[in-house]
Amino acid sequence: MRTALTSLVGCRYPIVQTGMGYVAGARLAAAVSQAGGLGVIGAATMSVAEMTEAVRRVKERTDAPFGVNIRSDADDAAERVEVMVREGVRVASFAQAPRRDLIARLKDAGVVTIPSVGARRHAEKVAAWGVDAVIVQGGEGGGHTGPVATTLLLPQVVDAVDIPVIAAGGFFDGRGLVAALAYGACGIAMGTRFLLTSDSPVPDEVKKVYLAARETVVTTKVDGVPHRVLNTPFVASLERSRLARAVVNGARFKRLSGLSWAAMIREGRRMRRGRELTWAQVLQAANTPVLLRAAMVDGRADLGVMASGQVVGVIDDLPSCRELIERIMAEATATLTRLSEPG
Repeated sequence: MRTALTSLVGCRYPIVQTGMGYVAGARLAAAVSQAGGLGVIGAATMSVAEMTEAVRRVKERTDAPFGVNIRSDADDAAERVEVMVREGVRVASFAQAPRRDLIARLKDAGVVTIPSVGARRHAEKVAAWGVDAVIVQGGEGGGHTGPVATTLLLPQVVDAVDIPVIAAGGFFDGRGLVAALAYGACGIAMGTRFLLTSDSPVPDEVKKVYLAARETVVTTKVDGVPHRVLNTPFVASLERSRLARAVVNGARFKRLSGLSWAAMIREGRRMRRGRELTWAQVLQAANTPVLLRAAMVDGRADLGVMASGQVVGVIDDLPSCRELIERIMAEATATLTRLSEPG
């Protein structure tokens, strides 16, 4: 299936795996790319050295194109961009709008730049700045999310910009791919569906919690901004003493990241300006990496936060990435055939 996405990045199928922190490492990204999709390393929770190692591990496993997702407001964003350029990464992915200087550097080096957006005005802004494509995530998506459903947001963005648009939020099968294409998208991006594969590094006990889940909740208790996660007793408990918990997790994050207190304060100031957060919300933001790591790395579903899209309620198996992508493409072909039949 050829679309503007496959032509732009060189993947075989118009399916993107999102850059999930602590989930989308070299193993998952390589498996997706090798299966014909676009795998993306979630490097926002990695140090520069860890990101570089992950990139090289993917290159050892596959010759297919892949991407790296970073935070555009990170103190070392420019350094990470240089790593991508030097290592020949095909796609630079951003959870927020990248700075104009980063876009220019990537374009000069021939790296495809694809930020994620959650509103039409954000898509219009980054398109004017020269990005190559956008991922549009509707409110059904996991992690940080907005209030507008994909079926309403996607056509708005497709009509507003003249660059390829990738649909995210609520996708898990071939019927969804066909629907996204009908809306004018050039492909789909999936997070939760790829998290629940046999190639995902998430501990088995945590995967079992996901497979048993039927409900998600959007909460501001994790880091002060809307976050779609599995609805668990632990998430409910975050309402109590959340600032005190954030202080403790801030210290833990400092140890995990290796950042100095001065660097963390500088990063907090940037977050406060860029996202219009209060200092209380900036402090709470330290919760996110620590609580995600507890579940996704340490396997403590009882003490961690599990970001999840609403599609978790219809997922009941753990295929390999190759099996999943081949299934989606077979379903898409069958759907297109059925729609073209008379009567």
